Amino acid sequence: ISSHLCPFRCAASLSQAVNQVAASRQKHTLPDLTYDYGALEPHICAEIMQLHHSKHHATYVNNLNVTEEKYQEALAKGDVTAQVALQPALKFNGGGHINHTIFWTNLCPNGGGEPQGELMEAIKRDFGSFQKMKDKMSAATVAVQGSGWGWLGYDKESGRLRIAACANQDPLQGTTGLVPLLGIDVWEHAYYLQYKNVRPDYVKAIWNVINWENVSERLQTAKK
Repeated sequence: ISSHLCPFRCAASLSQAVNQVAASRQKHTLPDLTYDYGALEPHICAEIMQLHHSKHHATYVNNLNVTEEKYQEALAKGDVTAQVALQPALKFNGGGHINHTIFWTNLCPNGGGEPQGELMEAIKRDFGSFQKMKDKMSAATVAVQGSGWGWLGYDKESGRLRIAACANQDPLQGTTGLVPLLGIDVWEHAYYLQYKNVRPDYVKAIWNVINWENVSERLQTAKK
């Protein structure tokens, strides 16, 4: 085979591979909740949960699927300019889907209280006490300017828990490297109908429905 034919053959096989991936790619779907919309009352009302899940999260999922299709087309064409232009939408909608998928499982009707076992030991080691962690995470979450999230994350390099805040729908792991364990959504759509502009009251209330078993499971998975 003439060496000058190689680039064309390589490009053709790459395009074919991209098309195969696009054809086999499963579309993202809105995850079901394991509890009713009203199950977190009085801390988070049913109307907020319904709108947040069935409207807001669903919009991120739909827009992510549309963006990924456009991105696949840009890849197949080798259009780097289009790929770069799609990055913000990919980050925003992809982050929105990732963040909310974690958020729903971080909450449960019979939640609250304090974690047990290894998670509690890690919290005491890294923050001094559960209350100190709670106070620090609450403060960081309330202080988010505009819209965003407060997170308890796991640093794989140091083996320690860390608190971080992310703007908009920036996903924790993709932007900080921390593995997300517990997230608190402080976009206004997460609380405004019930708490108006008093974000601290919402953050204080959400601790009553935290699913510590889920957070513990996430820590176990992150440590593997």
